[in-house]
Amino acid sequence: MKNQIEIYQAMDGQTQVEVTFDQDTVWLNRKQLAELFGRDIKTIGEHINNVFDEEELDKDSVVAKFATTAIDNKIYQIDHYNLDVIISVGYRVKSRQGTQFRQWATQRLKEYLVQGYVINEKRLAQKQQEVQTLKRWYSHFKPSNRG
Repeated sequence: MKNQIEIYQAMDGQTQVEVTFDQDTVWLNRKQLAELFGRDIKTIGEHINNVFDEEELDKDSVVAKFATTAIDNKIYQIDHYNLDVIISVGYRVKSRQGTQFRQWATQRLKEYLVQGYVINEKRLAQKQQEVQTLKRWYSHFKPSNRG
């Protein structure tokens, strides 16, 4: 799964968040987290900082920068946080939305993994067939060992 985007729609029908799927997880920026949890960006930022200050998660392994085009049409590198951070912040803000999002994201990730497995299984079968064809071709045209 490489940088796919989907729209998450909460059960309340009002909350919609654009979600990036990449590197076998989901990614949201602070603004998206604020929308998801119904909190302001400053509160979300405080919770994220606490997650790292308390060493609950290692920042280097759960934060990635994604290029984002802003309203001014300039491209900025914005911190995005993976599902581990999203879950941690969700517990801290005690958000039902967070629980629903975690369930949705986990289901989508499972679907992507299964699809990837099926595709890889098909590719492997195709490669095995190609190897068998090459073996037959080689044995048919192989020079004899006459001396």
